[in-house]
Amino acid sequence: MARLLTWVLKNLDAFIGLLLALTVAILGLNNGVSQDVVNSAILLILGLLAQALLRDRLRRETAEREVRQVVRDTRDRLTELVPQMQEIIGPEGVLNRTREAIDSVSMVRVLHGSEVGLALTEARRHTDRWDFKGGTGTYTRAVTLPECLEHARRRNATLHFSIEIIDPTDEEVCERYARFRRSLAPDGPGEQWTVDRTRKESYATVLAACWHRQRSGLLTIDVRVSAQMTTFRYDLSSSCVIITQENPQTPALRIDHQELYYNRYNIELQYSREQSRRVPVEAAGQVKLDDEPSVEQVRRLFTALGLPLPRSFGDRDVADIVSRAIQARNPYA
Repeated sequence: MARLLTWVLKNLDAFIGLLLALTVAILGLNNGVSQDVVNSAILLILGLLAQALLRDRLRRETAEREVRQVVRDTRDRLTELVPQMQEIIGPEGVLNRTREAIDSVSMVRVLHGSEVGLALTEARRHTDRWDFKGGTGTYTRAVTLPECLEHARRRNATLHFSIEIIDPTDEEVCERYARFRRSLAPDGPGEQWTVDRTRKESYATVLAACWHRQRSGLLTIDVRVSAQMTTFRYDLSSSCVIITQENPQTPALRIDHQELYYNRYNIELQYSREQSRRVPVEAAGQVKLDDEPSVEQVRRLFTALGLPLPRSFGDRDVADIVSRAIQARNPYA
């Protein structure tokens, strides 16, 4: 009812004309008024209609002027905003810088739990190179090197392998590394980390590298030993670089090869190798290694490589190195 009343008030002149027309029409049909009255009423109704049309036209023109004014004001405001919009959406604008910042964050993917093993497995499947830098290379000789070689054999492709580990002849760095590993799990089960164990693990990695090299014409391998230890492990393949720590529960980082920081880490590993001591693995050709190398073969091998075994290492210790190298087990299985 309120809406109807509002509508009537807004269109009162037209409503009056309508009522007047209806009234005169009814009276005219009943001969209740004279013809002069009817004619006058018609003129009055026409006047009301003309007034309504003029009012509507005035409203329309006013509305058009208001619309044109709004358009002009909007155009002027947009003109003022163009420089500001350029600052936002231009090549050097805020949006572009924000996108670059987001892209830089997405360069690095964080891996948790089983994702780490899956990423390493996938990286080994199709690579023709592998650069490792870490502690003693236990996982590398047990899993990475054998699997990369197996995939290379299946593809009938070459494989370049680079290993950088701590120097087993440097007792000081071995002591630092053993102390670090004990600090991660001081009361954990299994074999404790000591200087001798650290040395054996590093020697075993060097022995494994030479042993695989003698058995595969597809493999070229570079071994370096360093007097500096790192708490991180770097595994760089042709598809990505994966950065892990000794604790398998710690999240890992993955950077794909098309990202900027892949090249940065590639350069980092290259310079790190150049600052380490190269092991002349080609000298291993002087010593033929059996499928199960003998103690004497191993001793002669390390002498030829310039990595003489400690005098304290007896035959049992050397046999232990052979076992760790040839029958290496995944330390995280």
